Amino acid sequence: MAKPNTVNRVEEIITPFAKELGLEIWDVRFAKEGSEWYLRIFIDKEDGVSIDDCVDLTHAISTPLDEADPISQAYTLEVSSPGVERELTKKEHFEKYIGAPIFLRTIRAIDGVRDFKGTLDAFENNQITVIKPDGEKLCVEKKETVFVKLDDFDINDFI
Repeated sequence: MAKPNTVNRVEEIITPFAKELGLEIWDVRFAKEGSEWYLRIFIDKEDGVSIDDCVDLTHAISTPLDEADPISQAYTLEVSSPGVERELTKKEHFEKYIGAPIFLRTIRAIDGVRDFKGTLDAFENNQITVIKPDGEKLCVEKKETVFVKLDDFDINDFI
């Protein structure tokens, strides 16, 4: 099993290396899928993340992670971009994307609905405020959501 605060410890170790490469650590996740463990590090930078950025950070952090040994079991390290439909998980993410289109799913239905789209209006005290397309405000506690993602994908951008 993972040591307490594994994700926080990993983030502490890798952040200086990311900054040195001009990268921001977007998120760190340590998860078991089937019998395998994965340490997923999502990176970002202003002009977008390239494969070289992922490779460079992987090379920079592999030895420091091995030396610090914050994870007791074997795992696969994956470094990638959070993508265009990135998940908003931290206070800083929400603050950065006030005014952006988002898609969120609630744990429990609200008036029979769990999936909502709209514009992120505010994030205060872990409460998300969304302006839905009809102009109605929706306020949801972050802990009551399955996920909150940017809804920035437009297929026409790729045609």
